[in-house]
Amino acid sequence: MSLQGKTAIVTGGATGIGRAIAHRLAQAGARVTIGGRRTVPLNEATVGFTGEQISWRQCDVTDRSSVREFVQWAVEELGPLDILVNAAGANIKNRSIAEMRPEQWDELLAVNATGAYNCMLAVLPGMRERRSGLIVNISSISGLRASRLGGVAYCASKFAMAGLGTAVSLEEAQNGIRVTNIFPGEVDTPILDERPTPVTAEHRARILQPEDVAAAVLMVAELPPRAHVPELVIKPALQEFA
Repeated sequence: MSLQGKTAIVTGGATGIGRAIAHRLAQAGARVTIGGRRTVPLNEATVGFTGEQISWRQCDVTDRSSVREFVQWAVEELGPLDILVNAAGANIKNRSIAEMRPEQWDELLAVNATGAYNCMLAVLPGMRERRSGLIVNISSISGLRASRLGGVAYCASKFAMAGLGTAVSLEEAQNGIRVTNIFPGEVDTPILDERPTPVTAEHRARILQPEDVAAAVLMVAELPPRAHVPELVIKPALQEFA
């Protein structure tokens, strides 16, 4: 299915996976707007881009009113929304329950889980009305297999995001709305800077790149409405998945 003329919102679109997804969708012909907290990276993500123009607006996914205003603005800019990609995400360095502070738990759940809920809540009424829409949640392998590497709060938040996507998919299928949870393994993005142990350049070169995940999102987005991918795992060839 061609994305020419389709409309898409990508949260966390200023850097990393979100930025790569926004570029890939725009290259495929979609009209895309990206949202995030920091204005400078948002602007940088759109400068010099070759493809359908990408617009941006500041948005804090943890703030329900900010999300609502962002979605309303996007509809005015682009028209009715066809695609939502929840790519905003965060992690912390002190990842064990013994080391992290309670407010850090709150922060990660607010961004990774409640943030996705806030965005879905804002776009679903319009999608229901049109009886059409695709929502893609960028979760993590840590949302399928809890690990010490991901950390307590990150794993819990990504499990929550996955459960949210699956439950909403079951409810909204009758309205022509599809929800896909994508579970990437290690990806070379700025979130690696929050690892407790610094990641070497050699390791970054061996793992997934943001454009790999973007290619998976594009594949899902280009499927016809009759086809639904509930879950998709994409990981580096050498990363274990058991």
